[in-house]
Amino acid sequence: MSLKEKLDATRAASAARVPADKRAIMTRASADLRASGILQKVLAVGQPAPEFSAPNHDGRMISSHDLVARAPLVISFFRGAW
Repeated sequence: MSLKEKLDATRAASAARVPADKRAIMTRASADLRASGILQKVLAVGQPAPEFSAPNHDGRMISSHDLVARAPLVISFFRGAW
């Protein structure tokens, strides 16, 4: 299965699982973000991110520099239920 097919399947499953009123809110919020011009300020796919530090799972600070020194680093941002 290609990545496009996997993404299409994930979108379809999400559309079936998420109630229409919640999907409308997420769609509107995404449109508002695009309209704000934020996409012109974010890194492009594949572009190196600036070094940063953040707390790990147990609250200790860890730097991206240290993580990249050990292995490739992937950062994922996701929306959750608040």
